[in-house]
Amino acid sequence: MRPVPTGRLFRTATGGDLVLSRTFRAPLTDVWASITEPERTARWFGPWEGEAAPGRTLRVRMAFEEQAPWCDLRIDACEPPRRLAVAMPDEAGTWRMELLLSERRGATELRLVQHLDTDEGLGEIGPGWEYYLDLLVASRDGSPRPDFGEYYPALKGYFDGLLASPVT
Repeated sequence: MRPVPTGRLFRTATGGDLVLSRTFRAPLTDVWASITEPERTARWFGPWEGEAAPGRTLRVRMAFEEQAPWCDLRIDACEPPRRLAVAMPDEAGTWRMELLLSERRGATELRLVQHLDTDEGLGEIGPGWEYYLDLLVASRDGSPRPDFGEYYPALKGYFDGLLASPVT
């Protein structure tokens, strides 16, 4: 499988928003469950533990980074079944993300938005999110798990190219 990048970069007053999307032939509530229920998120994003509620911090281990330690993930907002906003601090700063869902004619679109303070590392960040979203697709439809080697460095040039022509 050769992945097709969906990422777009939108300029904002504070930096930029990297937006990636996937569409599922499924009800909104079912896709919401895939991104919020622990047994379902463990299949594609990674296991998590803790009490999930706005203002709370969970512990998560991302699926592809199996050798990495557990990290903190703070829930900033949860508006079932349409919006989940989270933040993940690391040594480089804080990753601020939203998962936004909308349903139309029996299909649900999931948009992952990463709010960027800087463009640094976009060529690495974008392929990673494409990979994780395709892990979600595979976890839902039973298709084989994708190979990260198909995403990085193959999609790096695409995401680096977004810096030259972001949407304003």
